[in-house]
Amino acid sequence: RRLLVLLLLLLPLLCLRGRGQGFGQTRFICTSVPLDGDMCAATAPGTGSAEELKSTVLQLRETVLQQKETIMNQKETIRELTAKLGRCESQSVLEALPGEPKGGRKGGFSKNTMGDLSRSPAAETLSQLGQTLQSLKTRLENLEQFSRMNSSGQTNNLKDILQNKIDDLERQVLSRVNSLEEGKFNPKNESEERGKIESTLTSLHQRISDLEKGQKDNRPPDRFQLTFPLRTNYMYAKVKKSLPEMYAFSICMWMKSNASPGMGTPFSYAVPGQANELVLIEWGNNPMEILINDKVAKLPFVINDGKWHHICVTWTTRDGVWEAYQDGTQTGNGENLAPYHPIKPQGVLVLGQEQDTLGGGFDATQAFVGELAHFNVWDRKLSPGEVYSLATCSSKALSGNVISWAEANIDIYGGATKWTFEACRQLN
Repeated sequence: RRLLVLLLLLLPLLCLRGRGQGFGQTRFICTSVPLDGDMCAATAPGTGSAEELKSTVLQLRETVLQQKETIMNQKETIRELTAKLGRCESQSVLEALPGEPKGGRKGGFSKNTMGDLSRSPAAETLSQLGQTLQSLKTRLENLEQFSRMNSSGQTNNLKDILQNKIDDLERQVLSRVNSLEEGKFNPKNESEERGKIESTLTSLHQRISDLEKGQKDNRPPDRFQLTFPLRTNYMYAKVKKSLPEMYAFSICMWMKSNASPGMGTPFSYAVPGQANELVLIEWGNNPMEILINDKVAKLPFVINDGKWHHICVTWTTRDGVWEAYQDGTQTGNGENLAPYHPIKPQGVLVLGQEQDTLGGGFDATQAFVGELAHFNVWDRKLSPGEVYSLATCSSKALSGNVISWAEANIDIYGGATKWTFEACRQLN
């Protein structure tokens, strides 16, 4: 349409210029002509400037060039989209045809993904195998402790067999790592080789699980400890039973930690409307503290040395009197700690995390890192003699009449683990 307008404008100009060659100065006139009229015979009633006409022609020419450039750009975009669509269709066809090589067809998707597809699963497999082997070795070390306790020749022989199998698996994994690094592995045999190793690991895992089941069945229900190896906001244990309303308490436990700064929160008890109803915490570079209804007392414990220590805290609501014991000896006392405030019932008791909400709101910076065992709660103040019996693992030591330490009373979450408790055997 623009070209037609341009022609209509230029044709009268050409005609007028041809007629005016013998008359000296030429005038260019632009006038409209009927469709059935003679363009060259038309006369122009008005006058026009040659510069204006030239400017109009240049503008029309510029418009035509811009339209041409736009069309070329659109064609290039269409070509790119068509090529991408072709690559997608080619890839879909290749995936649908397992016999077709994944390098691509001519004119189609030409990126070679064989290397990526082989390296990623292999690396992931090696990582998983390494983690599995480490887990099995840790469990086997625990079984070694159990075998030393029972002095069973059969257990020792089985332990040796399992250890040899783990060593053999480690050699196989190391061989695979070397093959991958040197580029000597054969992808065709990769799945078959991995299947053999996974089958052996499954068998090994089952045998260790059977041994652990026998170990658990043979040990007393309180002869265990909880391990919190990492400072996380998801690793904890929850006591199944809540606390009743208490006007006095004694809380005792064994702990071992060398975490820095601060070992975190061995336990926290939250009730509706009060997240800090009863909390034991060592946070940052602060000393260990006991919180009752958000009131705080600093405890004179020195236990962050990576060794087992027995601690007890007693409290009575009358005048808020408290006492602190470490390894059977009283190390501190005070009063006016939440006086005349009874411990409220129907709460949630968590080991290893500090609660900001009822049963949750954990903060990794306040998490307990270390080992914990024999967490017991009484609704009365223990005597110094009773505390000493607990710290020396005496056969006369009592279990908590509110919360007693037993595997059936505790649920574990987030990867915290149970192992056989060792501290009392070291003392005896």
